[in-house]
Parts: sequence; structure tokens; C-alpha cells
Amino acid sequence: MKRTILGILACTSIAGAVALSAQVSSPAPAPAPAQVSAPAPTQVSAPALTADEVVNKYVDAVGGKDAISKVKTMSMEGTMQVMGSEGPTKTTTVDGVGTRQESEFNGTKIISCFTDKSGWSVNPMAGAADPTPMPDDQYNSGKAGIYVGGLLYDYAAKGSTIELASKDDKAYTIKLTTKEKVKYTFAIDAKTYLVNSMTTETQMGGQPVTLTASYSDYRKTETGFMVPYGISLDFGQFQLSITVKKIELNKAIDPAIFAMPKA
Repeated sequence: MKRTILGILACTSIAGAVALSAQVSSPAPAPAPAQVSAPAPTQVSAPALTADEVVNKYVDAVGGKDAISKVKTMSMEGTMQVMGSEGPTKTTTVDGVGTRQESEFNGTKIISCFTDKSGWSVNPMAGAADPTPMPDDQYNSGKAGIYVGGLLYDYAAKGSTIELASKDDKAYTIKLTTKEKVKYTFAIDAKTYLVNSMTTETQMGGQPVTLTASYSDYRKTETGFMVPYGISLDFGQFQLSITVKKIELNKAIDPAIFAMPKA
């Protein structure tokens, strides 16, 4: 699940556009040839932002392309709280190569791993004590996590499309569709341009569920890249939260950790 979450920092979709028109008042009529009233001051509303402009502002808000491009690997450690239980969790990512998340509860380790080609997992709690290849739908909904910058960053190069769905005083609603037709909806704060939440359809226990991830406590790393230290996941019937404790950037990571081991 954490894998889904970290791929979320970077997830972002955009649908629809809001148009604003400029309004200019006309001069008042002259009461007499010798007296002409001055034109009323021009009133112009702020121009509407396009989907790309919103995403560009988001990229700038999290540090900009330069700061993101400097991050080649990321290691995040923290705690995951689920239904009153708490355990350590760690996510290791090599940009564009793979990401691996390990969580432990009551001595049981759960592993989810995604690469640019496939995914696998180990989940004794679900009856899969041995490494098991992921179904395509699960892989497609989580593989964006292999990119440090997330779904919105360089979205077109990844084959995704965006549209601006709506905008109000609090947030822009952005919808993103990947080339595999996986859909994500992002709420981007109208003032900070950071992602407040992301919603998508995923699989849990073989059943479709709606996942909403909320982000908070954004902090700047040494490259200038902003990362949320607070992540909450809502699956409808239950919720979990993750508190990031430690982040290391650009440490040496052996890509072999992403290879699925034999049973």
C-alpha cells in the first residue's frame, strides 16, 4: 500500500478548464459637450490557468525540474499505522528503474516491488508467503512509483494525458490518465500548488476499491525537492496512515533488490 502512496507524490491528473473573461466598463455619457466624464477604471479578472500551467506550478512548488532531476535514488523510512497496529515501513526507489516497499506487522514482513517491466509481492497475510508476480491491473496502478518525481512530473513523456476538471477558491482538480488507461484525480492547492490529495481505483483482495491518499507536512530535502512527511490512505472500509521519519537521497542502491527472488 505504501508503494501506492509514494508514487502518489508525484501522481497527478487534470480535467476540464475554467474560463475567465475580462470585463471593461464603458465611458459614462457626456452631459454636455463641454463636460465629458472620465472612463471608469478597467476591471480585468485573472486569466484562467490551463492544465499544463497548473502542473507546471505544482512542479515549481515541489522544487522545480532541476531539484527533482538531481534525485537519482530515494530511501524513505517511517511508521505505518493500521487499525490500531503500528509497524516500520521502508521504501527504496531508483528513479526510472524500480521501487521496493517493505512493511512489518507483528513480525510478518510484507513486500511490494515494481520495476519498469513488472511487479511482484510477498504478503503472508494474504496467503502469499513466497514471491508472487503481480496481476497486470495491480502493477499498472502502482508502477508510477518507480519515478521519483511522480505521475505529474514529465507526464507527457510517460505517455499520460491530463485535463483540468474544475477549480474553486481552495483547489484545482486535475485528472490524469496513463497510457494503460489508469485514471487518477488530484486536488492541487490553489495557493501553494502542492498536492492535497489523490484518488484512484485500485484492487484490494481481488475487489475494486476507491483509494484516496491525502498528503501533509511537506518538507524540503537537501536538493530542494519537497516531500510530504504525512500520508493518509482511505480505502473506504478502513484507513491507514504513514509518518515519514527519515529520507536519504542519492545513496548507492543495488538494483538487484528489485529482482523477484525464487521461492
